[in-house]
Amino acid sequence: MTQNLARTAGELRAAGHLPRGVKTEIRENLLAALREGRNPWPGIVGFDRTVLPQLERALLAGHDVVLLGERGQGKTRLLRTLVTLLDEWTPVIEGSELGEHPLDPITPESRRRAAELGDDLPVVWRHRDERYAEKLATPDTSVGDLVGDVDPVKVAEGRSLGDPETIHYGMLPRAHRGIIAINELPDLAERIQVALLNVMEERDIQVRGYTLRLPLDVLLVATANPEDYTNRGRIITPLKDRFGAEVRTHYPLEIDAEVDLVRQEADLVAEVGDHLLEIIARFVRHLRESSSIDQRSGVSARFAVAAAETVAASALRRSALIGETPAIARPIDLESVPDVLRGKLEFEAGEEGREDEVLVHLLRRSIADTARARLAGLNLRALAEVVSDGHPVATGDRVHAGDLLAALPELPILHEVAARMGAGPKDPVGRIASAVELALESLYLTRHLSKDTSSDDDRSVYG
Repeated sequence: MTQNLARTAGELRAAGHLPRGVKTEIRENLLAALREGRNPWPGIVGFDRTVLPQLERALLAGHDVVLLGERGQGKTRLLRTLVTLLDEWTPVIEGSELGEHPLDPITPESRRRAAELGDDLPVVWRHRDERYAEKLATPDTSVGDLVGDVDPVKVAEGRSLGDPETIHYGMLPRAHRGIIAINELPDLAERIQVALLNVMEERDIQVRGYTLRLPLDVLLVATANPEDYTNRGRIITPLKDRFGAEVRTHYPLEIDAEVDLVRQEADLVAEVGDHLLEIIARFVRHLRESSSIDQRSGVSARFAVAAAETVAASALRRSALIGETPAIARPIDLESVPDVLRGKLEFEAGEEGREDEVLVHLLRRSIADTARARLAGLNLRALAEVVSDGHPVATGDRVHAGDLLAALPELPILHEVAARMGAGPKDPVGRIASAVELALESLYLTRHLSKDTSSDDDRSVYG
């Protein structure tokens, strides 16, 4: 990819290449994407009309940005997509610790080399993926990690402490001409936050009292929980003031966006229909609105992804147990979600001992809401009458989809129900059974059918 690119500073200069700041680079590339109708945010779902316009304005203004939001709202993923706004390849001085531009060296060593070698200064090309650095803020993060420290090895070699070349650079200087992302910024100790002030305002660094004037060219971005990012939280006011923009993220505002997000992120080992993903999305929505859940901890989008993967795994297990192929999830597989994922939620103190009850109730509400939305206008009375009048239907981990359908006589309503879930008569029986089972569960939840779960073989029987 780089074989035809300049290899020396002289070749670079002859080609008319001019250095530009990273914020200018991002601004120009973002404007080009917007003008050409290209999506500059691949893989980001649900932020099109809210978060992304705000972030784009901040980047066009050349601001350092902090994203405020609860856990699992895609903040880190959004920051990582900033890499796509950098040039794919950029020239750097060969051997430079800080990735300096060949025509604009900033460290004493690189300036000396540039003066000695002139147009023969060797150039290498760095890919944009190498220009993004990320640090998870933890209480034990040190100033040396972020800014730098004196290198004892270089001091032992005889150099003085005042020599700039004795400094071992931290992540911030090494992100020169790139992007540095700090996750959970308020978790940094206050003295570490203070160390960021000069970098953000003066763009220089101080190491053990020695000020090294480096015109650092970085875009500093960070994430934080809104509760921590206040004067009462764990962020110092001067650091808040240094960020040019605060952008609030959120969970998907629409059910369809949540379904799209789960479909995109989940690694599904079996087929999971959209109606089941919609149930999961509604379940997550109900959890986020429930007074039984500690909303300060939030309900991460990862919960929905894990739920979908659990449902798929349940279907795959049934496929292995009874030889049902292909493996297709049915509503019965949703029953595994509360038990497996309960630990991902924080409950309010007064709900101790009621966790399972809360989750099962909200899951049933989600099933009922989805069935109501997808089966609206269909008269399920004929199905209810047939099942309650001598045609009980069993489902469970060891019940084949074909057996579930064989328990019912031929009914026109079954084809209509399947069609509402996107299943046709030529589709695998698992898809049709999944749709019919949702209708049966809906009739049970609306008290038009009974459901016997007392069987010793983990079967549930509608009747």
